[in-house]
Amino acid sequence: MRLTIDIERRNRTRANHSVTHIAHAALREVLGTHVTQKGSLVAPDRMRFDFTNPKAVAAEEIAEIERRVNAVIRQNGEVETRIMPYDDAVAAGAMALFGEKYDDDVRVLTMGAALDGSGAPYSVELCGGTHVRRVGDIALFKIVGESAVSAGVRRIECVTGEAAREYLEHQSALSRLAADALKTTPEDLPTRVEALLAERKKMERELAEAKKQLALGGGGEAKEDDIRDIAGVNYIGRVLEGVAPKDLRGLVDAAKKKMGAGVAAFISVNDGKAALAVGVTDDLTARLSAVELVKVGAEAVGGKGGGGRADMAQAGGPDGGKAQEAIEAIAASIAS
Repeated sequence: MRLTIDIERRNRTRANHSVTHIAHAALREVLGTHVTQKGSLVAPDRMRFDFTNPKAVAAEEIAEIERRVNAVIRQNGEVETRIMPYDDAVAAGAMALFGEKYDDDVRVLTMGAALDGSGAPYSVELCGGTHVRRVGDIALFKIVGESAVSAGVRRIECVTGEAAREYLEHQSALSRLAADALKTTPEDLPTRVEALLAERKKMERELAEAKKQLALGGGGEAKEDDIRDIAGVNYIGRVLEGVAPKDLRGLVDAAKKKMGAGVAAFISVNDGKAALAVGVTDDLTARLSAVELVKVGAEAVGGKGGGGRADMAQAGGPDGGKAQEAIEAIAASIAS
């Protein structure tokens, strides 16, 4: 049997392992000395690093961490390893990793030079793993993800070398595709997207207003035929298709204003489910409660309960096919 080493795989693993130490130092510089390593994964294609931090790492902080790590990589300094007594290593400033048990003699790994020009090393840690010979062998460092692991612990996902180059190339290709689809350039893509979002918000507002006018009778006013007299109380009740539940409250408020005095009930049906909103004008809340009326409507569509105030309440139910029955149930409750 003959054993061989996959040199390319080992070199990629070395780069991803070595960059954990430089990234650790950069994290402490940018986020604070409270940062300590809580775990890591070193693979040929990526590196994962878990560390203590009370909140998510902001985009500008990630950019600064990347800048510092890549600045150290460009120094292309030789990686220094020494064997020395544990106490001497810690006294010299070497960082021991979380939960590790060390022998009396330890391997001290020193990489890079401080970016402030002080001449101090950038990273000094205890580690017995395989590493690059010069930091420039890492070539390129990129953080591709940041997330929470548990309370007070964050995670960054990173790539180096060829994997980092491929990642950046892919992101560039996606940017070009998006720019082509929007008839713009990658440089102008953010501005174009912002304009489209603003246009979409405007259209959504206009659509919501059109739906409100339609719900109130098409012309923006509650028509005489739409308002029923129930035991001396003005009542407008409608079933609406495709209106978002969140828009019902505004429709009810508008109907109350148009009527001047009375009760308004709107039910929207979406995907077979019903959402109800009932409003009572202030002059009638001593006699009629929107909460009680919406409960009656909810029961008709298979729901239970409802919540709100005497002048405005909302509820829902699974049987949108009985929405008109709910409108009539509310009318009957007013009459009683």
